[in-house]
Amino acid sequence: MNEKILVTGGSGYLGSHTTVELQNAGYEVIIVDDLSNSSIEIINKIKKITGVYPIFEKVDCTNLDFLEKILKKHSEIKGLIHFAAKKNINESMCNPLLYYKNNLISLINILDLMTKYDIKGIVFSSSCTIYGQPKKSPVDEMSTIQSALSPYGNTKQIGEEIIRDSIMAGAPYKCIILRYFNPIGAHWSAEIGELANSNSQSLVQFIIQTAIGIRSKLFVFGNDYDTPDGSCIRDYIHVMDLAKAHVMSIKRMLDNQSDSQLEYFNLGTGNGTSVLEMINIFEKSIGIKIPYKIVDRRKGDVDQIWANPIRANKILGWTTKEKIEDALKSAWKWQIKQKHF
Repeated sequence: MNEKILVTGGSGYLGSHTTVELQNAGYEVIIVDDLSNSSIEIINKIKKITGVYPIFEKVDCTNLDFLEKILKKHSEIKGLIHFAAKKNINESMCNPLLYYKNNLISLINILDLMTKYDIKGIVFSSSCTIYGQPKKSPVDEMSTIQSALSPYGNTKQIGEEIIRDSIMAGAPYKCIILRYFNPIGAHWSAEIGELANSNSQSLVQFIIQTAIGIRSKLFVFGNDYDTPDGSCIRDYIHVMDLAKAHVMSIKRMLDNQSDSQLEYFNLGTGNGTSVLEMINIFEKSIGIKIPYKIVDRRKGDVDQIWANPIRANKILGWTTKEKIEDALKSAWKWQIKQKHF
């Protein structure tokens, strides 16, 4: 019998791609999602790619009673990947209580139920935002965690602290915390990708929306940062590379490949790309000119950050395979398919 993995937020951008990789690896996936930032059609798309329908339950993870009913219904869940969270930095600045309520209560509910139902391990979806404005890049897992620059980032910092404190207090499960940098791209089939209505603040989403005519121009938030061309620098990682890291993490925990109960891994390419560089790469890769306008800086943005992924490379056995150009082409193919079909 295949091992059962519960994926919260499994019909979302990261969750759907990870579900595909989990099913391809032979795991039985149960998705829990309230569809507030995704679509039920994604379940059909996952089946089209893998040949298998994941089990789907429409549940808000902040509702402890409903969540517990799912765990009673689906016995023998061995591992859990927790994606379900709000992730819009700007929205979190305007409505911080929404983010603290949603992102933290959902995590607390999950951890309570993991102990009660003997779930062996959790992969927690964290973020490079926990490093705040780093003093230097690349950042590794031992880099100082600065004050978060947004309520969203703070929920990830607090989430990590909740997990750490729970384990130190004797919680029986294992946890791998994955600190993502900037996921981009789509599945190569163009069946799943980042939905245009997903409330995303992704640069690549904005570039593609401009290229396709949804936006008249792209706004570049600031050109006076302490970077070579004045625009912000980030570490962009293909979503399929990111998805594979979750499968490796689940296997690592369930196979007891580590004596450590809590591990942290940065997931990035190890290279920084500026906003203006990304626009240029898109123009060359896709062949469409992107009109843009420099505007004021956006609150909550850090100057520059990219990963030192050596720990994930050596210990987790994970490396990035896909280039930025390929990620942009996959995202473009996905967006074109949405427009015409």
